[in-house]
Amino acid sequence: MDDQKNKNLSETLFAKHHQAKETSSLVQYMPSSESILELRPEHKWYRNLRRLQWIWQGVDAIEQEQILARIASSPNSRTNDDVLDTVLGFRKGNWAYEWTHVGMQHQKRASQLQGEEASLALYKASLYFSIAAYPHIRGDNLASQAQVLANKAYEEASKKSQYTFKQLKIPYQGKSIEANLHLPHTDRPLPVVIVCGGLDSLQTDMWKLFLDYLAPNEFAMLTIDMPSMGKNSQWSLTEDASVLHKAVLDHLPEVPYIDHWNVGLLGFRFGGNALIRLSFLEQKRIKACVALGAPVHDALSSSEKIKGMPKMYLDVLGSRLGKTAVDIQSLALQMSAWSLKMQGLLGSRKTKVPILAVSLEGDPIAPHSDNRLIALSSQYGKAVQIPCENLSQGYEKSLDLAIEWMITELKS
Repeated sequence: MDDQKNKNLSETLFAKHHQAKETSSLVQYMPSSESILELRPEHKWYRNLRRLQWIWQGVDAIEQEQILARIASSPNSRTNDDVLDTVLGFRKGNWAYEWTHVGMQHQKRASQLQGEEASLALYKASLYFSIAAYPHIRGDNLASQAQVLANKAYEEASKKSQYTFKQLKIPYQGKSIEANLHLPHTDRPLPVVIVCGGLDSLQTDMWKLFLDYLAPNEFAMLTIDMPSMGKNSQWSLTEDASVLHKAVLDHLPEVPYIDHWNVGLLGFRFGGNALIRLSFLEQKRIKACVALGAPVHDALSSSEKIKGMPKMYLDVLGSRLGKTAVDIQSLALQMSAWSLKMQGLLGSRKTKVPILAVSLEGDPIAPHSDNRLIALSSQYGKAVQIPCENLSQGYEKSLDLAIEWMITELKS
């Protein structure tokens, strides 16, 4: 019955979208910026393919390659014939179609399983649906429908899980911030880690972090989307990037089963920028912070680096800032406002919050100079650069270090 219901939901959601606009064509550019885009080298894929990250998050490696192969070999029309993942409409070869199709297979498999096995299959389905919506550009109808499926599968997975799940609606500016709380148990109040991803991932992508790292060490996990993302898309992104996270922090004393005096922060990419910012503004209420691959100054303060970004990243920035037409020159200048050094936080003062800054060797978005700047601006800070000979091991090492940091600071 559930299988039929889910099939009907997906058919209803996507029925009108066989001629939907293709993701790479959604963000408009000023004429002067279009000439800049035309001069850059053409990439075979519009999207940045995060193969290893997606595998770490729970995607099956063989299925991933099969999906990408079907997209690459599709004979259907593309927005750009030279860019593989630009197949038009919700049909075979289209990015959203292929990832959604396999997500539904995992959803169907879940309906034939019980308990924890069913939960894991649904979590996997939610991840495939989320990747179907990647990179979550505003106004992308196919992405919006895929997000509906991702949220529904995630909620079902969490209800079937052996662990406790709560959806929080936190009042803010007459609306609600929606956050997910996962607890390994409710025997006693637990230290809580607030987790935030970047500008192109959803909070529902974080389930494996809880299952494999946080739950075994008796940490609660509270996830939140960045402003302009997912369930927090009603708020625009501004240089006050941690504003929603502060509202969550204010609300924590009202949340049962967690120790609101024992709060850690774990941020990926731009989520790391926001949580480091919070570590300066709310020093008395945060015990530890870990930032993984967080851009805090170098890439944000360099107009040339912003202008040289792949189109997908420029689309994401333009979308998050709510721009109807992007002027790359002014966007590059505007992004300096998100530099925590330019904001007077890094390099000019120190926070009492112990911050661990980690990135992979050669990361152009979060170079080691950013990590060192973060570490020097924390009284007990540390910067770690992980060799990139094996990226898969690099992800695992990063998270092992993050959990060790949390155990030391929140449980000592």
